[in-house]
Amino acid sequence: MSLNLILRRVLPVLFFAFSCIGISGTESEAGDTLVDIPRISLITCGPGSDIYELEGHTALRVRYNGADVAVNYGLFDFDAPNFVYRFVKGETDYMVGAAPFDYFLRQYARAGRAVYEQPLRLSSDAAFRLVALLDENLRPENRTYRYNYVKDNCATRPLEMIERAIGDTLSLKAREYTEGWTFRDAMRHYHAGYPWYQFGIDLALGSGIDYVLADREKAFVPVVLMEMVEDNGIADETTMILAPGNEAVSATPWWMTPLAVGVAVLLAVVAVAARDVKRMKVTRWVDALLFGIYGIAGLLITFLVFISEHEATSPNWLLLWLNPLCLIVPAFIYIKSCRKLVKLYGIVNFVALFLLSILWLWSGQSGNTAFIPLILADAILTIRYLYITQCLKQTNRI
Repeated sequence: MSLNLILRRVLPVLFFAFSCIGISGTESEAGDTLVDIPRISLITCGPGSDIYELEGHTALRVRYNGADVAVNYGLFDFDAPNFVYRFVKGETDYMVGAAPFDYFLRQYARAGRAVYEQPLRLSSDAAFRLVALLDENLRPENRTYRYNYVKDNCATRPLEMIERAIGDTLSLKAREYTEGWTFRDAMRHYHAGYPWYQFGIDLALGSGIDYVLADREKAFVPVVLMEMVEDNGIADETTMILAPGNEAVSATPWWMTPLAVGVAVLLAVVAVAARDVKRMKVTRWVDALLFGIYGIAGLLITFLVFISEHEATSPNWLLLWLNPLCLIVPAFIYIKSCRKLVKLYGIVNFVALFLLSILWLWSGQSGNTAFIPLILADAILTIRYLYITQCLKQTNRI
């Protein structure tokens, strides 16, 4: 279902849904006031096949005064003005919305995703406070919030609402398999079937996501939050209310993984470099192509480090390898009068790659294994160019 359709159908019903949730009583035949206490559950949706669904999703289910709604902090609109630019820049606005729970459930049934329910053990006062907090969040002037992938997302927001309602911070303990996790480790765990997606994350995100997480911080993953709530005892037994219907994601064939592609590039570069040295002639289109790709990646990383508001994108030590200076090669390698400039860049680039290899161990940043052959390809082309141009200079052939 398109996001526009979500926004047209889901957000308008929040007014209807929560008009039914207003805190009020009902009269019994004897004239006594019977207070309908809200029943609130943590809902966890299993991973989906789209990249933004790989860690699952979290919502709250509220049953009160005849209403049964899902409150969802994961709404966004791809068609919003400049969405992609603002997402990259770190100005991503998400929304909270409410929809009838059966409507919410049907969306996940169509996607073949499992859905789990954990009824929360809340006092009546805490339940009413949570309803009031959600009602306040759902008002048009409050429903938009600045999304942060690891610090403020669809899982951390419901958890925050629950803690505000009970007036205390939950003591959450993650399971043993997450011991020593960083944010990047958590991503790699759930992105195992999507190596190119993880490759992009490892390029774009710097050392800010590579510290060992406290248990509390692991709650950014909806599935981990579900496990922690289950183990904490704040909820009743976890129940699967919708069985998964989709097939497991097929693993990317080994020959299509970033590492395999990187090794293929390295082997091709070694072959080209050996041929060029033998005939003392630079195959310039290879340099133009490879360094052009590196330069484009460098532009993106530079934007993320110096302009983006994402806290996790800086510092990024890959700037020593991928930076806009790489574009000097495709821009000037075909111009004879610019050979000195290209040679100067080659010297600077080789020094930068050497520094990267030395400093990486102390940077605290975790890299992707596919970076190794790609960096070696860079170094080999650079050394080959410097060697050939120097030899030609000494023999007065240039």
